[in-house]
Amino acid sequence: MGRSQVISSQGPCQLSSCPEPLEPITCPCSRRSFDLHASCIGLLLLVLLSITVMSKIRRSNQLRPTTIRRYPTAAPGSVLIIQGRTRIICTASIADKPPSWLIDKETGQPKHGWVTAEYAMLPGSTPDRKRRGVDSRGTEIQRLIGRCLRAAVDLNKMAGLMVTCDCDVVCADGGTRTAAVTGAYVALAQAVAYARRKRLITANPIIGPVAAVSVGIIDGKPRLDLDYELDVRAEVDMNVAINHRGRFVEVQGTGEQGTFSKRELDNLLKLATAGVRQLMKIQRAALARRIKK
Repeated sequence: MGRSQVISSQGPCQLSSCPEPLEPITCPCSRRSFDLHASCIGLLLLVLLSITVMSKIRRSNQLRPTTIRRYPTAAPGSVLIIQGRTRIICTASIADKPPSWLIDKETGQPKHGWVTAEYAMLPGSTPDRKRRGVDSRGTEIQRLIGRCLRAAVDLNKMAGLMVTCDCDVVCADGGTRTAAVTGAYVALAQAVAYARRKRLITANPIIGPVAAVSVGIIDGKPRLDLDYELDVRAEVDMNVAINHRGRFVEVQGTGEQGTFSKRELDNLLKLATAGVRQLMKIQRAALARRIKK
């Protein structure tokens, strides 16, 4: 009580936000300060929320933030591709003993080399645990990846060499098959460079990069690089793989919730082509960093 008397004897509150005299025990300025602090905190939260929302908004022709970086494994080719929240480890392993079906029965020598791929989603890659093991979706995707990678090499220049690219999805947020193609090419190129250094092959079989991206129609408008949130809303969903000459390696298009015209198809392919050009710049930069190191 004595303490409250001392406070009240000081007369008007010295804070500019509280010009009224202080009452015994209860000070209006403390209440107003609390209201002011609460308002500031509310404003700050609103700003942070706005920043978060704006960071998720992309232009219709804009890729998600994408990086390809080295990832430490025992394989001669190994990268981690990050595309938005999607993350995939891509490795390329070499076998100098080709499968029997590659051996020419007359000469006993391998007819050419081979590039294949395997794809898997790790158990923690989705909110609900993904069961281990090969399923029909994974089989279809790994065949797609293998076809795309074989378009990047001259198999006749890597006779006797078999490269297996493994694509393991660590976190899935849409576009995993296309991101796997883009990342696996970099791992493949690293493995081929390793094979040449070890004199497993002499000529360079790399023809040029191959990359892939998803496009779709959402709310009647074409969009590039669909994440999961966009993918589930897509009226049309398409995966496009393109080589360095701008020629199509693979086009998978589906009218998920509607149909699409030839004009819309052309617009989607044009959008995908522009996106792949950007991805190839990222691929080249990743390989350049590897060479420097």
